[in-house]
Amino acid sequence: MNIKPLADRVVIKMLETSETTKSGIYLASGAKEKPQVAEIVEVGPGGIVDGKEVKMEVTKGQKVLISKYSGTEVKIDGEEYTILRQSDILAVVE
Repeated sequence: MNIKPLADRVVIKMLETSETTKSGIYLASGAKEKPQVAEIVEVGPGGIVDGKEVKMEVTKGQKVLISKYSGTEVKIDGEEYTILRQSDILAVVE
């Protein structure tokens, strides 16, 4: 199944976080923070949103840094995705 976001929305897949700290200490599943780095899976076409023209500045395949707890989580074909507005993306990770 394909997901095609509408307007200024973006579909992302969260990237896994490390289960150890930099010093090598293993973290329990409850101690890990929600990841903030994701890969863009699909991008909407942009267009007129709330009376203003929105140009999409991100592209499929880019890694991005997002706001914590933003977007709506969905599960499709056993995969977890998040759908959010382009404005919830803080930066592109290069």
